[in-house]
Amino acid sequence: MSNSIQNSGGAARFTADRVLVTGAASGIGRRIAERFSREGAEVIGVDCLSADVPFRLLHADVANPADVKRVSDQIKDEAERLDVLVNVAGILKLGVSDTLSCEDWQRCMDVNASGAFYLMRHWTPVFRRQRYGAIVNVSSNAAHVPRINMAGYCASKAALTSLSHCVALELAPYGVRCNVVSPGSTRTPMLSGMLGDPAGEQRLVDGLPEQFKLGIPLGRIADPDDVADVVLFLASSQARHVTMQDIVVDGGATLGS
Repeated sequence: MSNSIQNSGGAARFTADRVLVTGAASGIGRRIAERFSREGAEVIGVDCLSADVPFRLLHADVANPADVKRVSDQIKDEAERLDVLVNVAGILKLGVSDTLSCEDWQRCMDVNASGAFYLMRHWTPVFRRQRYGAIVNVSSNAAHVPRINMAGYCASKAALTSLSHCVALELAPYGVRCNVVSPGSTRTPMLSGMLGDPAGEQRLVDGLPEQFKLGIPLGRIADPDDVADVVLFLASSQARHVTMQDIVVDGGATLGS
């Protein structure tokens, strides 16, 4: 794994590294993929959506194990090596526990937790044989605190976080690291769809006491780059002794929990 550490002059940390990013067509996933590409990596994005992006993008639904096998086999046929796997693909279905449909519950679980499981199931044997590599799974601060109207999302992200810790423990003897990044409210199409209007952002920052949200102490919604910065750090050799960790990137919204 090359991962020459980036210094203040901007030297690339991921030159010649092979990086696989799911959910890469938009939002946080796209920005992460763009940042890896800018730092010299060969980026392979995976998404069920199409997009005009400055890196290679393969079509697959991570919730479909056959799709994940197909695209993983395709990538392995080209070169059975991977330096970094980043699972970002996620979906939000709103509803309290007794009104959320079974279909929406299952879709949250399938995309947010099972999707990462399917990808790691195909690539952890490669990491184990290599005896190097890094996995970063993008969860949510909703895995740390309960949220009104988000039962399926919270549960699925908590499942992803716990799964990540188990994988980290399994791979540690092989020198392979697995960490979690848990964003809070971030300026993405998913958040825009949930808020409905621009004023909703300020309400999130100020707090929504009726939903038991106390606001964001740093006073702003995150940008995708705020999350990408932490993901790239955890994937780099700067974090070579960091594994099994969950870094919350939410401006203090969970009050340090």
